[in-house]
Amino acid sequence: MRAVRDGLALLGLGYLGFLFLVIAPKDGSVGSDAYAYWSVDEAHPYRIVEGDLGAFPYAPPLVRLAGLASHLSWVDFWWLWTAALVATVIWLGWKQTPLLLAFPPVAIELYHGNINLLLAAAIALGFRYPGTWALLLLTKVTPGIGLLWFAVRREWQKLAVALGVTLAIVIVSVVVDGPLWGDWIEALRRASTASLGGPLSISILIRLPIAAAVVIWGARTNRPWTVPVAATLAMPTLFIAVFSVLAAIPALRRPDLTAEERPLSELRDPRFARPWDQPSS
Repeated sequence: MRAVRDGLALLGLGYLGFLFLVIAPKDGSVGSDAYAYWSVDEAHPYRIVEGDLGAFPYAPPLVRLAGLASHLSWVDFWWLWTAALVATVIWLGWKQTPLLLAFPPVAIELYHGNINLLLAAAIALGFRYPGTWALLLLTKVTPGIGLLWFAVRREWQKLAVALGVTLAIVIVSVVVDGPLWGDWIEALRRASTASLGGPLSISILIRLPIAAAVVIWGARTNRPWTVPVAATLAMPTLFIAVFSVLAAIPALRRPDLTAEERPLSELRDPRFARPWDQPSS
């Protein structure tokens, strides 16, 4: 099995090199998603239809953040953005970084420069720092189904933090950029009716209930890896690159990020309370 794993890893790393060394110089599409962040028009960010080059699909707070990139040249921005994505892969994988780089969806994600690796990091961090879920709710939106983990496990404080941070950002943004919210909602409506095609074009109406079932089962059986799996299934559009969100799974083994591993029954039944949780006599 180790030989098979190492063989597949070499093939995957070869594919990564092929993308950047062979395809990129000829095709000219490297960084096509990142280009949308660099070129966003802060006054009219949603004028480009989803699926076209330069389309910006995220909520107004991200418009202001992306607008900072305009102070850089495209080449400088692309190098910085790619370096940030590679650093994210290293943080997620650590000793398993070569395996993550060999995972074809990660290679494709690095090539196009979308935010899926950052979403993977937000999910991994979200078990301990739930405010990071705001990134998912304000970008792809539907992967927020992963918050069912906290609801099922009755971790109400963490759920409140995730929703509260998101709500606070929304309130400030509505005050500053109120009209843009209407434009964004209209852009989401257009995107929901558009057909982007592709071999994985399964309706979100089919995938969302499956994603919910996966994360509910995972929450009840102490399987944190089901959260990135559910978030991937719940992506608005299921392209191969979105499977790079699964890069969050290795990071969930880190001691500083590991979710509580007690069964749900222990969270409810006082007989299973930990000694230090008992009232002192």
